[in-house]
Amino acid sequence: MPRGLFITLEGLDGSGKTTQIKRLEDWLKKGGRQPVLARQPGGTPTGDRIRALLLDSRSGAMAPMAEMALMFADRAQAIAEVIEPALAAGRIVLCDRFTDSTEAYQGGGRELGSAPVLELHRLLCSNLQPDLTLLLLPSLESSLARARRRNLRTEAKTGQDENRFELEQEGFYRRVWEKYMEIAAREPRRVVRIEGDLTTDQVHEKIVAAVAARL
Repeated sequence: MPRGLFITLEGLDGSGKTTQIKRLEDWLKKGGRQPVLARQPGGTPTGDRIRALLLDSRSGAMAPMAEMALMFADRAQAIAEVIEPALAAGRIVLCDRFTDSTEAYQGGGRELGSAPVLELHRLLCSNLQPDLTLLLLPSLESSLARARRRNLRTEAKTGQDENRFELEQEGFYRRVWEKYMEIAAREPRRVVRIEGDLTTDQVHEKIVAAVAARL
């Protein structure tokens, strides 16, 4: 059986990834395909527990290296439990964040650099690479405003606190943004940039075009 296709969505918090991954799932289903959805952190019983620890604002004093280690623990579990079995079965996997996020947030935002991130990915994730990465790049300001509004709504509705990264200052997010741009420049064949404050429909159209080209 041919191996499946591994597609990741990347971008700042509030860039619209969650909305777009659902729309892409619907589009693929209409075409007769049944994609497997994954997210990081989370998406497995172990990963969801790690996610709660990583994103809770009460974990604010976490050391950057500890944060990165937890991200990779979550990722290794997701690869073993969800991603690799689906790819081996010939399925399309749609993943909300992957190692590019760790390189951007911990390597860039936390200033740990790309080298330790890429080395841990090689060691712990068997250097698994997406076939296609869709990098959503609305303006920094609109992304952060949207993310903060979303998390406040979620906390009010469910009591679940996932605000830890949104509490960071603008300098942190500037470094994340710059690292994403560095990754895109380094891997232009894999990473498709979707830039600007576009409408939801405009972003979806660009995503569909990029995915259709790979299919």
